[in-house]
Amino acid sequence: MHLRIIGSAAGGGFPQWNCNYRLSRAARNGMASVHPRTQSSVAASADGLGWVLFNASPDIRQQIAATPELQPAGDAPLRSTPIRAVVLTNADVDHIAGLLSLRERQPFAIYATAQVLATLEANSIFNVLDPALVPRRILPPAKELAICDAEGRDTGVMIEPFAVPGKIALYLEDRDHPDANFSSDAGDTIGVRIAGIGSRGSVFYIPGCARIDARLRARLTDAACLLFDGTVYTDDEMIVAGVGQKTGARMGHLAISGELGSIAGLANVKVGRRVFVHINNTNPILDESSAEHAAVKAAGWEIANDGMEMEF
Repeated sequence: MHLRIIGSAAGGGFPQWNCNYRLSRAARNGMASVHPRTQSSVAASADGLGWVLFNASPDIRQQIAATPELQPAGDAPLRSTPIRAVVLTNADVDHIAGLLSLRERQPFAIYATAQVLATLEANSIFNVLDPALVPRRILPPAKELAICDAEGRDTGVMIEPFAVPGKIALYLEDRDHPDANFSSDAGDTIGVRIAGIGSRGSVFYIPGCARIDARLRARLTDAACLLFDGTVYTDDEMIVAGVGQKTGARMGHLAISGELGSIAGLANVKVGRRVFVHINNTNPILDESSAEHAAVKAAGWEIANDGMEMEF
C-alpha cells in the first residue's frame, strides 16, 4: 500500500491567506524552520497507478500539480486522471470544496456517510459533478468495504469507516443559537482504516477528533500507522494568539498537549508510527525550532508535511 500525505494543514492552509500571526509571517518570510502546507488530504494506492483521495481540499489543484502520481500519464487519453475515488471524512469546507475543482466530466466515485452525502445533495453547486459520471456511494458504518472506481472496478484499496467524536460542519451550525452544542458522535465526522491486499498493516486516518475513548483506543491497537488530528497544541491556542474566540474543543478538535490531550490519551496504545496531520496555522509545532515541536518528537510522534510518503 502506497500512502502520500498531499496536504497536512488544517482549514485555511499554512500560511492562511488572511493570517498575520507570527507563524504565518515566518512562513511567508521564508524562515528556515517553518514550511508552508496545504489543506488536509491523503492519497492511497494499491498499485501505484490508481489512487484514492481521502478528502478533497480547496488546494486540490495545487496538490495535484505537486504530485506527479496524481497527474494524467504521458500516454493517457486527452482527458484522464489516475484519481479513481474520493472518500470524505466530514463535510467541512476544507474537505469537500476541492470536489468543485474535479469537475470537467471526469469519472470517479465519491464515498461518504449519509449525513455528508445529504449535505452535498442540499447544495446544488455540487451538481457540476454529474452523478451519471461521478456516483455518490454511502459508507456503511464500521463495515469494511472495497473502494471501487466510477465503473465499479476494484481499486485494491480497502477501508473501514467508523464514527469518531466530532461536530457538524461550521456552516451547518444554527447561527441563532451560537452557544448550542453542535457536537456529534453519529457519523458527521469519521475516521477510516486503510488497508490493501498484501499490505503489511493498516493505516488509520483521523484528521478530526474531539475525544479519545476506550473504544477508539481498542480500535487503534496494533495499527501500523496512525495519522491523527493535530489541529491545536493547546485547547485555548487561538484565543491566546488573538486570532479567534473558539477553543479547539468547540471546533471539534482535541488538543495535542495536556492530561486530556492526544499524546497522553494515546500514550499506551500500541501503534507503529504516530503522525500529526491537519495542523492549524496557530500551532507552534509548525516551527521546527520550537519547544513544542521538540516535545512532540520526544513523545514519539512525527509531524506531517506535504509530500510525506509511506509504504505498508
